[in-house]
Amino acid sequence: MSHLSVIRPRPVEAPSLRLFVLHHSGASHVPYRPWAAHLPADWELCLVEAPGRGGRPGPLRETAAELAAVYLEDVRPWADRPYVLFGHSMGAVAAYELTLALRGRGIPLPRWLGLSAVSPPEYHPRAEPHFDLPEDELREALIAMGGTAREVLEDPEMWELIEPVLRADLRVAECWEPRRGTGPLPVPLTVFAGDADPIAPAHLMHTWAARSVRFCGTQVLRGGHFHFQPDPAPLVGRIVSAVRAVTPAVQANTPRPAGNRPIRSA
Repeated sequence: MSHLSVIRPRPVEAPSLRLFVLHHSGASHVPYRPWAAHLPADWELCLVEAPGRGGRPGPLRETAAELAAVYLEDVRPWADRPYVLFGHSMGAVAAYELTLALRGRGIPLPRWLGLSAVSPPEYHPRAEPHFDLPEDELREALIAMGGTAREVLEDPEMWELIEPVLRADLRVAECWEPRRGTGPLPVPLTVFAGDADPIAPAHLMHTWAARSVRFCGTQVLRGGHFHFQPDPAPLVGRIVSAVRAVTPAVQANTPRPAGNRPIRSA
């Protein structure tokens, strides 16, 4: 049985644009499913699931490069139409590395890259890592960070299931060492930050400008590290505006090659 890695909550026939979203540490695609309701009708939301969780069994990845290599194979069959990439926290690290990998393989690049809640390379990592904390300290740190319900973290059975995933994902996010000599990406880049995020402070985000030939600035939203919860509408609205500003010529009738793809729509 093949496990499906790309989920479309609202399939669109011949979409004018595909928005790929890469999720944060310890999560899955599920928190991002409601985003489909806030997108233009001719855009298709494509949620990419990292290995090692319920929707996609398999070995956990522990470096951003390893995770990006997995995501490259997920995205490649869907690069036949215009697409953009967005990642939050661990997903932002993976999205940046994925864009580098796509460039290196000569695969069509995203029309735009959005990175949220991730410190720029010059300041990464900024804080002491969480991935190797003792259980109680890790649990308290995650509660303070938000993003995962307290009752989930404090339930012994749930904790036993998610702890390995959390630690591996946090290692990806916290131990990322950006490669030197990659040069700026030939992709428009917008960065998003919460005004109260202690992990990826908004005032540092301007230094991402060196990583793109077209830096589109920093969008600051109210909130902490998970500024898009509980209401994603403000962030999704800004994503739509940022993409539209740099992709005015997206064509709605790009032909789609025939063939089966590893996709789930549900």
